[in-house]
Amino acid sequence: MQPARTTASTHRFPGGVLSSSPAAVLSSRDRVLIPACIVLTTALAWAYLIYLDRQMSSGMEHDKMMAAMGMTMKMSWTAADVLFTFAMWAVMMVGMMAPAAAPLLLLFAAARAGRGERSASPAVLIFGLGYVAVWTGFSAGAALTQWALHQMAMLSGAMAASSPRLAGAILIAAGAYQLTPWKSKCLTHCRSPLGFLMTSWRDGKLGAFRMGLQHGVFCLGCCWALMCVLFVVGVMNLVWVATLTGFVLIEKIGPAGAMIARFAGAAMVLAGIVAIA
Repeated sequence: MQPARTTASTHRFPGGVLSSSPAAVLSSRDRVLIPACIVLTTALAWAYLIYLDRQMSSGMEHDKMMAAMGMTMKMSWTAADVLFTFAMWAVMMVGMMAPAAAPLLLLFAAARAGRGERSASPAVLIFGLGYVAVWTGFSAGAALTQWALHQMAMLSGAMAASSPRLAGAILIAAGAYQLTPWKSKCLTHCRSPLGFLMTSWRDGKLGAFRMGLQHGVFCLGCCWALMCVLFVVGVMNLVWVATLTGFVLIEKIGPAGAMIARFAGAAMVLAGIVAIA
């Protein structure tokens, strides 16, 4: 009996299972269920964002009418406002980051199936919860930052920086981070999902959650500065939300993702300098 030979297109998952593609070792049920759940989750998040954008647009029109009548009044946020903003950021992060996490989720599912599990779906769900937990924490920080900027009257009605200096400072900081070794290390991790599984594998449900957390931390380290750009272009500017979502995908799965990340960083620094000047 001749030993199995690996080729350039063959993956070795934890447990010694060889496969020419991640989906090959998945059951037919998981092959459909897992991608469908990722797509559905992303679609629901975007549907909510579109609905929210329409609601907010109507509210802004009302505010403009009130302003024209000389009836504007600055309102301080309540706890409910902070909670609502946190929910908005959390849903937005799911809609933006779920597509980028899909390749690793599918590889993780294939690895669990290769170890003899009848269904990899529960473990994938737990892994996903760990990943989402990290971005939920970021969402809490983003909501508090938005609240602080609102209290200091540094955000416009479109939830964008009202000061060119603030906008420029955010762009320069985000662009500079794109050029740092920390960004490069985190992006390298995100661009090598198979390498992550081989070096960070943990068994069991708790292990799946911890792996999700670990990957989420690297993903956060890769993308947090890009998310801060929303404070410049408008937190609920869906055109820019979609643009940044596409950029994150290009960074993580594109053939020249690392080079594009550095080029974008230099462009953001230049744009920030222009904004301040």
